[in-house]
Order: sequence, then structure tokens, then C-alpha cells
Amino acid sequence: MRIKIGQILYFEADRNYTKLLLSNNIQFTFAINIGKIEEILERQVEGCNKILMRVGKSHIINKNHILQINLPKQRLLLLTEEGKPKELVISKDPLKVLKDTLEKEMSTAAPEEEKK
Repeated sequence: MRIKIGQILYFEADRNYTKLLLSNNIQFTFAINIGKIEEILERQVEGCNKILMRVGKSHIINKNHILQINLPKQRLLLLTEEGKPKELVISKDPLKVLKDTLEKEMSTAAPEEEKK
């Protein structure tokens, strides 16, 4: 299966299966656990670590689709192609790691933008 990385909204673990939801709301289910999916992505997709990120044990999300991170409510909102938010429930610690990672990326990207 060939999918543009930008179309991926998220992967979600479901025991030995992994669900893939695309930004146009098309969903696929693979008979592979999320750890194997992560290995395949790292091997086959150059630079996937800049776009896709493992969040906790159950999700790999596309950082480019993030709309909002709500730590107190343990919610992550991702934006679909139609502009509709898709809500994921993720535990607080992985969400905090995601938030900190994004803030760090933003602060390192900002000085580069100022140089231009």
C-alpha cells in the first residue's frame, strides 16, 4: 500500500492489530502490532521522525495535523482534511512528552526563521 505521509492522521494500537486513519477519514486495519508498524515506518519512510511521532503505547500521530493538546482532560485534537477535529484520549504523561517535544521543535525552528 502506498500512502503519502501527509495523509496519515494517526495509527492506533488494538492488541495485535493496528488501525490507520487517514486525514480524509478512510480507515485501514493491519494484522500487525504498532511496534512493527513503527519499525516499518522508520525503515521505509525517510524523515518520518520529523512528521510522525509515537505517543504512548497506543498511538503514532502526524504532528502536522495537531490542532490542540489538552493535558488536564487528556485529549489530543487532530484536524482532518475537511477541517473537522478528531479527538483522541491519551494519558497525561505521553501527552506532556508530545507537548514538550513540539515546544522544543518550535523554539529551535524560530531562530532559523529569524535568520532568513
